Amino acid sequence: MEVMCKAKFIRVAPRKTRLLAGLVRGLTIEEARKQLMFSQKEAAEPMLKAINSAVANAVHNHKLSDQGLIVSRVIVDEGPKLKRSTPRAQGRATPIRHRMSHITVWVSPQTTK
Repeated sequence: MEVMCKAKFIRVAPRKTRLLAGLVRGLTIEEARKQLMFSQKEAAEPMLKAINSAVANAVHNHKLSDQGLIVSRVIVDEGPKLKRSTPRAQGRATPIRHRMSHITVWVSPQTTK
């Protein structure tokens, strides 16, 4: 059984957030937390919050143990853009797009083989 958590409207570009998603995908919860706690990326904090929330959902809503959980899937989608502009030469303006991310994390019990 997979348990999901969504973190929406994170003010970090999806391209930068996907780097961390690839880092924690397939790890146990403890290993993923260690990787994110010592990562210097800005997206590490919202990714860690999403993983902790997914674990809390698994424990409280589905009565799973938090010891045997792994990060089974992580998907980072692009959210809306904040559109701003900055002044340039000769009275022109250049658009600036502040990108946002939607992080979806699935955790599942570890299968023993």
